[in-house]
Amino acid sequence: MTLPGPVGIMGGTFDPIHYGHLRSAYELLHGLKLAEVRFVPSARPPHRQGPQADGRLRLRMVRAAIAGTPGFVADDRELERAGPSYSVTTLASLREDFPEASLCMIVGMDAFVGIADWFEWQTLFELAHVVVAQRPGFDMPARGQVADLIAARGTDDVEALRVRAFGSIYMQAVTQLEISSTDIRLHIGNGGDGRFLLPDPVCDIIQETKIYARSKTP
Repeated sequence: MTLPGPVGIMGGTFDPIHYGHLRSAYELLHGLKLAEVRFVPSARPPHRQGPQADGRLRLRMVRAAIAGTPGFVADDRELERAGPSYSVTTLASLREDFPEASLCMIVGMDAFVGIADWFEWQTLFELAHVVVAQRPGFDMPARGQVADLIAARGTDDVEALRVRAFGSIYMQAVTQLEISSTDIRLHIGNGGDGRFLLPDPVCDIIQETKIYARSKTP
């Protein structure tokens, strides 16, 4: 039985969202034939410093960045929820909304190699597939917990994301743009301009609010 089209989930602080996020999401949307990609801004990331822009402003930037792009959806559930923004809690909430669909949590390679440090990480695979946006030339660990996890759950069959609702790891090479939100904040804080790193509507919001001009710290 084929399930409803897979739903992609891309979380992050999006402080600010940039073309690196958007290009990867676009390639995965079409390459994996996802029904949609939901951008989920994190409210209180548990493993990193809090965002510089508040949640409402980051959500506004996400909405501006994806406006008019079929298949891209802004999702504010983490901003509406109290407590740390744990991925497992978000996936459980999405599973309630999409009980029959395949869920595909999209993570970058750098995040994936540290997945064993995530809160209740084993439960992630009871709720969703993990799609790893693979950077060309990046070598996965040949041994250890991550290597064992890939051996147990890895698949190179994209149809596995459609016939099961959760449980697999799928690697997908994407165009990696060397853009980071941290560098953008520093650049703007030092008087620079984010044009051609961010969609113009996001640049307009940053210029309007002066959010990253207020501080030059990462």
